[in-house]
Amino acid sequence: MQAVIDRFEGNYAVILVGKDEDQQLDVPKKLLPNEAQEGDCLNLIFEIDKDSTEQRKKRVEKLLDKLKNKD
Repeated sequence: MQAVIDRFEGNYAVILVGKDEDQQLDVPKKLLPNEAQEGDCLNLIFEIDKDSTEQRKKRVEKLLDKLKNKD
């Protein structure tokens, strides 16, 4: 997915996302490359972290078990 840095506001970059750049995303500047500037195009890639997802599921299951067995 492509995006463009529209502007910087304080510690955030306002990024326009989508085919028509119709969605706005505020991203902390510290997450962008140091050389990022207004007008720069970015490639956004989302990946599933399977290990973290599994750990989260296990943690939630433990909490649910605790609630169920609270008597």
